[in-house]
Amino acid sequence: MSMTTPPGWYPDPSVPAVERWWDGTAWSAHTRPAGGGAPPAVAAVPARRVSGGRGARIALAAAVVAAVAVTAVVVLRPGDDGTPGARPPAAATSGPAAATGSPGAAPPTPSTPVTPSATEEDATILLDQLNGIDLPIPQGWSKAEIGIDQAPTMVTIGDAQCPNSTRLCKPGRVLSRTLTSTATTHRAMAEQDVVDAAEQMYGEDGLGNQHYGGVTGHTVVAARQAVVAGRTGYLVRWRVTTGKGPGGYVQSLVFPSPNGVEQPVTVRFAFDAGPDGPPLALMDRIARGIRPIGSATGGGVGSSLAPGGTR
Repeated sequence: MSMTTPPGWYPDPSVPAVERWWDGTAWSAHTRPAGGGAPPAVAAVPARRVSGGRGARIALAAAVVAAVAVTAVVVLRPGDDGTPGARPPAAATSGPAAATGSPGAAPPTPSTPVTPSATEEDATILLDQLNGIDLPIPQGWSKAEIGIDQAPTMVTIGDAQCPNSTRLCKPGRVLSRTLTSTATTHRAMAEQDVVDAAEQMYGEDGLGNQHYGGVTGHTVVAARQAVVAGRTGYLVRWRVTTGKGPGGYVQSLVFPSPNGVEQPVTVRFAFDAGPDGPPLALMDRIARGIRPIGSATGGGVGSSLAPGGTR
């Protein structure tokens, strides 16, 4: 509703056959048939038969006075008048202004509901609002309904049998979270965080289950600087062996938050080895696509990330 629309009669947003008075700041309770005609002074009050001519006139006058009093003191809220489409602004007034609407003025329109931003609805983007980044969701992946440890998480759409339990496991998992570390360099942070990431992804869960038989060993397959979301960080990638099954690859990618603070962020990757796991080079493609929220470019330009090869 535009607060600059002049006072006048305009079609009721919910009842096109009726016109309602707009006093320049709010809808009033006054209506009239569409196309003109004398507006009723107040809402209609059912007539009551009273014996005697003078008594009937007194009763009718009392009813009109009561209706006028109610109209003068009631402040309408959206839906008070029974028309869901009539939504006056908060600064509502009780009656019409003396001025009439300009014939050329555009009629008021009902308010439009606010919808979430396209980024929040985008199925190809994983948002980490806390750390100010978004990650590209590859084809065949989706956002996890419940993130790992409540962190923003994306997973492969398909499931595979867990090698050490009757449950189904996701062959690919990626999450983003704020990192708390006592280390003073991003390299040291990544080297520490990959230990936690391996245990989180392939070790014992919160209920004591070991769906992969636990982590039994690892080999470092990559350790290098990387430019992510315009900030220089460090990654460490392990080839993890497990008590059951072919194991997998775990990567910890640590870099400063692009929010303008030096709080470190870690993006943890877990790709199962074997035929069910995603291609290892996808870790680098996801990392190159990480961007500050609202930015059109990520860490690809100047990034030292190189294709990780194949398994």
